[in-house]
Amino acid sequence: MITIISSTNRKESGALLFSQIYASILKELTDQDIKVLALEDIPHDWFTPTMYDKGGQPATIHKLQDEYLLPADKFVFVIPEYNGSFPGVLKLFLDACSVREYKKTFKGKKAALVGIATGRAGNLRGMEHFTGVLNHVGTIVLPNRLPISSIEKLINEQEELIDEPTREVITSQMREFIAF
Repeated sequence: MITIISSTNRKESGALLFSQIYASILKELTDQDIKVLALEDIPHDWFTPTMYDKGGQPATIHKLQDEYLLPADKFVFVIPEYNGSFPGVLKLFLDACSVREYKKTFKGKKAALVGIATGRAGNLRGMEHFTGVLNHVGTIVLPNRLPISSIEKLINEQEELIDEPTREVITSQMREFIAF
């Protein structure tokens, strides 16, 4: 199973749109199960000091971990640029999911990173920062990290990807990721 994580809790962000684009492309390329986890849609009742206590974590975080992370062999993180890096909610979510079943959740699994931004760098710095975090938890990151810049110019009013070169590099990255 491949889990695509829309890595922000901001409503109506480009991250969810690009996560759905990635899901669509992956479904064309593989028969593996593809799931999209939108951090904007998850309950946030686990954001308490007890999130670091194995016995005190709310069941909602366990449910997310059991459905989206533990069964996944691979992850695609679609990461918007926030203040020159990745969203804090992504780190917070990763921290919460590293309390229970730490090794089974992350160690030895593979990840592809996609940086998105309205600016010109496509969140290069944020992908670099997050690569360090994933390396620490034992997740192997595909070297081909894809920065996607000026995202508002790549989609139409119907929220469809209209830029063919971008579709081609996404497809190429996902072909490489499937073989990774």
